[in-house]
Amino acid sequence: MAETKTLAAAARSGVGKGAARSTRRQGRIPAVIYGGGDSAQPISLDYHEINRLIYAGHFLTTIYEIDVDGAKQHVIPRDYQLDRIEDRPLHVDFLRLRPGSTLRVAIPVHFINQDASPGLKKGGALNVVRHTIELKVPADTIPEAVIVDLSELDITESVHISGVTLPPGCRPTDTRNNFTIVTITAPVALIETVAPTAAATTAETPEGAPAAPGAPSAPGAAPPAAAPAAPAPAPEPKGKPKK
Repeated sequence: MAETKTLAAAARSGVGKGAARSTRRQGRIPAVIYGGGDSAQPISLDYHEINRLIYAGHFLTTIYEIDVDGAKQHVIPRDYQLDRIEDRPLHVDFLRLRPGSTLRVAIPVHFINQDASPGLKKGGALNVVRHTIELKVPADTIPEAVIVDLSELDITESVHISGVTLPPGCRPTDTRNNFTIVTITAPVALIETVAPTAAATTAETPEGAPAAPGAPSAPGAAPPAAAPAAPAPAPEPKGKPKK
Protein backbone atom coordinates (compact mmCIF):
# COMPACT_ATOMS: atom_id res chain seq x y z
CA MET A 1 0.00 0.00 0.00
CA ALA A 2 1.23 3.48 -0.84
CA GLU A 3 2.34 5.59 2.10
CA THR A 4 0.11 8.50 3.10
CA LYS A 5 1.97 11.80 3.37
CA THR A 6 0.95 15.01 5.08
CA LEU A 7 0.69 18.23 3.13
CA ALA A 8 -0.10 21.67 4.54
CA ALA A 9 -2.33 24.00 2.53
CA ALA A 10 -4.15 27.28 2.89
CA ALA A 11 -7.61 28.24 1.67
CA ARG A 12 -7.66 30.48 -1.39
CA SER A 13 -10.52 32.87 -1.98
CA GLY A 14 -9.79 34.19 -5.48
CA VAL A 15 -10.11 32.11 -8.63
CA GLY A 16 -9.13 32.73 -12.23
CA LYS A 17 -5.88 33.62 -13.97
CA GLY A 18 -5.35 36.89 -12.12
CA ALA A 19 -5.75 35.28 -8.70
CA ALA A 20 -3.49 32.40 -9.72
CA ARG A 21 -0.71 34.78 -10.81
CA SER A 22 -1.05 36.66 -7.53
CA THR A 23 -0.68 33.39 -5.60
CA ARG A 24 2.49 32.49 -7.52
CA ARG A 25 4.02 35.90 -6.82
CA GLN A 26 3.66 35.06 -3.12
CA GLY A 27 5.80 31.94 -3.58
CA ARG A 28 2.87 29.53 -3.50
CA ILE A 29 1.16 27.23 -6.00
CA PRO A 30 -2.58 27.47 -6.73
CA ALA A 31 -4.44 24.16 -6.48
CA VAL A 32 -7.96 22.80 -6.20
CA ILE A 33 -9.58 19.84 -4.41
CA TYR A 34 -12.63 18.37 -6.15
CA GLY A 35 -14.85 15.28 -6.15
CA GLY A 36 -16.22 13.16 -3.34
CA GLY A 37 -19.66 14.73 -3.55
CA ASP A 38 -18.49 18.13 -2.30
CA SER A 39 -17.89 21.35 -4.17
CA ALA A 40 -14.45 22.29 -5.46
CA GLN A 41 -12.18 23.95 -2.91
CA PRO A 42 -9.42 26.35 -4.08
CA ILE A 43 -6.23 26.10 -2.01
CA SER A 44 -2.60 27.19 -2.20
CA LEU A 45 0.55 25.18 -1.47
CA ASP A 46 4.17 25.96 -0.73
CA TYR A 47 6.11 26.18 -4.01
CA HIS A 48 9.32 24.51 -2.81
CA GLU A 49 7.44 21.61 -1.20
CA ILE A 50 5.35 20.87 -4.29
CA ASN A 51 8.34 21.21 -6.61
CA ARG A 52 10.27 18.67 -4.50
CA LEU A 53 7.37 16.20 -4.37
CA ILE A 54 6.72 16.31 -8.12
CA TYR A 55 10.33 15.65 -9.07
CA ALA A 56 10.82 13.01 -6.36
CA GLY A 57 8.62 10.65 -8.39
CA HIS A 58 5.35 8.76 -7.78
CA PHE A 59 3.54 12.04 -7.19
CA LEU A 60 0.36 10.96 -9.01
CA THR A 61 0.14 7.64 -7.11
CA THR A 62 0.72 8.98 -3.59
CA ILE A 63 -2.11 9.62 -1.12
CA TYR A 64 -1.85 12.90 0.79
CA GLU A 65 -3.59 14.05 3.92
CA ILE A 66 -4.07 17.73 3.22
CA ASP A 67 -4.51 20.02 6.20
CA VAL A 68 -6.43 23.08 5.04
CA ASP A 69 -6.41 25.49 7.97
CA GLY A 70 -7.00 22.64 10.45
CA ALA A 71 -9.49 20.62 8.33
CA LYS A 72 -7.91 17.36 7.11
CA GLN A 73 -8.96 15.29 4.10
CA HIS A 74 -7.41 12.50 2.08
CA VAL A 75 -6.66 13.30 -1.54
CA ILE A 76 -4.63 12.03 -4.47
CA PRO A 77 -3.08 14.23 -7.19
CA ARG A 78 -4.81 13.75 -10.53
CA ASP A 79 -2.91 16.27 -12.64
CA TYR A 80 -0.40 19.08 -12.46
CA GLN A 81 0.70 21.81 -14.85
CA LEU A 82 4.32 22.81 -15.50
CA ASP A 83 5.74 25.91 -17.12
CA ARG A 84 6.66 25.02 -20.71
CA ILE A 85 10.01 26.78 -20.58
CA GLU A 86 11.23 26.53 -16.99
CA ASP A 87 9.37 23.33 -15.94
CA ARG A 88 8.16 25.03 -12.75
CA PRO A 89 4.89 23.77 -11.21
CA LEU A 90 2.00 26.13 -11.95
CA HIS A 91 -1.12 24.32 -10.74
CA VAL A 92 -2.19 21.04 -9.10
CA ASP A 93 -5.53 19.19 -9.12
CA PHE A 94 -6.41 16.90 -6.20
CA LEU A 95 -9.21 14.33 -6.01
CA ARG A 96 -10.97 13.68 -2.70
CA LEU A 97 -10.87 10.08 -1.53
CA ARG A 98 -13.87 8.54 0.18
CA PRO A 99 -13.70 5.16 2.01
CA GLY A 100 -15.05 2.36 -0.18
CA SER A 101 -14.65 4.22 -3.46
CA THR A 102 -12.43 3.10 -6.35
CA LEU A 103 -10.39 5.05 -8.86
CA ARG A 104 -8.18 4.52 -11.88
CA VAL A 105 -4.46 4.83 -11.24
CA ALA A 106 -1.43 4.05 -13.41
CA ILE A 107 0.64 1.80 -11.13
CA PRO A 108 4.38 1.39 -11.92
CA VAL A 109 5.75 -2.09 -12.68
CA HIS A 110 8.73 -3.39 -10.69
CA PHE A 111 10.76 -6.41 -11.85
CA ILE A 112 12.46 -8.82 -9.44
CA ASN A 113 14.87 -11.79 -9.69
CA GLN A 114 16.61 -10.61 -12.85
CA ASP A 115 19.75 -12.49 -11.77
CA ALA A 116 17.84 -15.79 -11.72
CA SER A 117 16.27 -15.42 -15.16
CA PRO A 118 17.49 -18.21 -17.53
CA GLY A 119 16.97 -15.97 -20.56
CA LEU A 120 19.03 -13.10 -19.15
CA LYS A 121 21.78 -15.52 -18.12
CA LYS A 122 22.03 -16.63 -21.75
CA GLY A 123 22.55 -13.06 -22.92
CA GLY A 124 18.95 -12.21 -23.76
CA ALA A 125 17.66 -8.64 -23.52
CA LEU A 126 14.82 -7.53 -21.27
CA ASN A 127 12.16 -5.83 -23.40
CA VAL A 128 9.73 -3.94 -21.15
CA VAL A 129 6.45 -3.42 -23.01
CA ARG A 130 4.58 -1.66 -20.18
CA HIS A 131 6.28 0.38 -17.47
CA THR A 132 2.92 1.15 -15.84
CA ILE A 133 -0.43 -0.64 -15.72
CA GLU A 134 -3.71 1.21 -15.28
CA LEU A 135 -5.69 -0.46 -12.48
CA LYS A 136 -8.96 0.08 -10.70
CA VAL A 137 -7.91 0.21 -7.06
CA PRO A 138 -9.56 0.92 -3.70
CA ALA A 139 -9.18 4.61 -2.89
CA ASP A 140 -7.82 3.91 0.58
CA THR A 141 -5.35 1.13 -0.38
CA ILE A 142 -3.50 2.20 -3.52
CA PRO A 143 -0.56 -0.17 -4.18
CA GLU A 144 2.93 1.20 -4.68
CA ALA A 145 3.78 -1.15 -7.57
CA VAL A 146 2.88 -4.26 -9.54
CA ILE A 147 5.57 -6.91 -8.97
CA VAL A 148 6.67 -9.12 -11.89
CA ASP A 149 8.92 -12.11 -11.12
CA LEU A 150 11.50 -12.93 -13.84
CA SER A 151 13.07 -15.98 -12.15
CA GLU A 152 11.62 -18.49 -14.67
CA LEU A 153 11.54 -16.37 -17.80
CA ASP A 154 13.59 -17.75 -20.71
CA ILE A 155 14.47 -16.36 -24.13
CA THR A 156 11.40 -15.61 -26.34
CA GLU A 157 9.09 -16.04 -23.32
CA SER A 158 6.76 -13.30 -22.09
CA VAL A 159 4.79 -12.30 -19.02
CA HIS A 160 1.17 -11.32 -19.63
CA ILE A 161 -1.24 -9.61 -17.28
CA SER A 162 -2.97 -12.96 -16.63
CA GLY A 163 0.28 -14.31 -15.17
CA VAL A 164 0.71 -11.52 -12.61
CA THR A 165 -0.68 -11.57 -9.07
CA LEU A 166 -2.26 -8.18 -8.52
CA PRO A 167 -2.66 -6.58 -5.08
CA PRO A 168 -5.94 -7.35 -3.26
CA GLY A 169 -8.91 -5.43 -4.58
CA CYS A 170 -7.11 -4.34 -7.77
CA ARG A 171 -7.99 -5.24 -11.33
CA PRO A 172 -6.82 -3.98 -14.74
CA THR A 173 -9.01 -1.48 -16.53
CA ASP A 174 -8.38 -3.38 -19.79
CA THR A 175 -10.12 -6.71 -19.18
CA ARG A 176 -10.59 -7.67 -22.84
CA ASN A 177 -6.93 -8.21 -23.73
CA ASN A 178 -4.31 -10.42 -22.11
CA PHE A 179 -1.66 -7.79 -22.86
CA THR A 180 2.09 -8.35 -22.62
CA ILE A 181 4.06 -6.67 -19.86
CA VAL A 182 7.61 -7.87 -20.55
CA THR A 183 9.45 -10.32 -22.79
CA ILE A 184 13.03 -11.55 -23.21
CA THR A 185 14.42 -11.26 -26.71
CA ALA A 186 17.26 -13.33 -28.18
CA PRO A 187 20.77 -11.83 -28.22
CA VAL A 188 21.82 -10.13 -31.41
CA ALA A 189 24.39 -12.25 -33.33
CA LEU A 190 26.86 -10.98 -35.88
CA ILE A 191 26.05 -12.32 -39.34
CA GLU A 192 28.84 -12.55 -41.90
CA THR A 193 27.68 -11.69 -45.36
CA VAL A 194 29.42 -13.60 -48.15
CA ALA A 195 29.54 -11.85 -51.49
CA PRO A 196 27.79 -13.92 -54.14
CA THR A 197 29.98 -15.29 -56.93
CA ALA A 198 28.71 -15.57 -60.47
CA ALA A 199 28.81 -19.13 -61.84
CA ALA A 200 29.86 -19.51 -65.45
CA THR A 201 27.39 -21.26 -67.68
CA THR A 202 28.76 -23.79 -70.14
CA ALA A 203 27.02 -25.26 -73.14
CA GLU A 204 27.33 -29.04 -73.19
CA THR A 205 27.80 -30.59 -76.63
CA PRO A 206 27.26 -34.31 -77.37
CA GLU A 207 30.52 -36.19 -77.78
CA GLY A 208 31.71 -36.24 -81.35
CA ALA A 209 29.16 -33.71 -82.54
CA PRO A 210 30.40 -30.38 -83.88
CA ALA A 211 29.61 -27.35 -81.81
CA ALA A 212 26.90 -25.15 -83.12
CA PRO A 213 28.08 -22.03 -84.87
CA GLY A 214 28.52 -19.20 -82.43
CA ALA A 215 28.13 -21.49 -79.38
CA PRO A 216 30.38 -20.52 -76.45
CA SER A 217 33.27 -22.90 -75.78
CA ALA A 218 34.12 -24.38 -72.39
CA PRO A 219 36.46 -22.38 -70.16
CA GLY A 220 40.12 -23.15 -70.88
CA ALA A 221 39.42 -25.13 -74.07
CA ALA A 222 41.57 -24.46 -77.12
CA PRO A 223 39.88 -22.67 -79.98
CA PRO A 224 38.81 -24.97 -82.85
CA ALA A 225 41.37 -25.41 -85.67
CA ALA A 226 40.78 -23.38 -88.79
CA ALA A 227 39.66 -25.27 -91.92
CA PRO A 228 42.46 -25.74 -94.58
CA ALA A 229 42.44 -23.17 -97.32
CA ALA A 230 41.47 -24.24 -100.84
CA PRO A 231 44.52 -24.72 -103.29
CA ALA A 232 45.26 -21.79 -105.51
CA PRO A 233 44.61 -22.34 -109.31
CA ALA A 234 47.72 -23.13 -111.45
CA PRO A 235 49.03 -20.19 -113.52
CA GLU A 236 48.31 -20.26 -117.18
CA PRO A 237 51.44 -20.68 -119.53
CA LYS A 238 52.60 -17.63 -121.39
CA GLY A 239 52.34 -17.67 -125.16
CA LYS A 240 50.57 -20.10 -127.39
CA PRO A 241 51.41 -23.79 -127.19
CA LYS A 242 53.39 -25.31 -130.09
CA LYS A 243 51.54 -27.65 -132.42
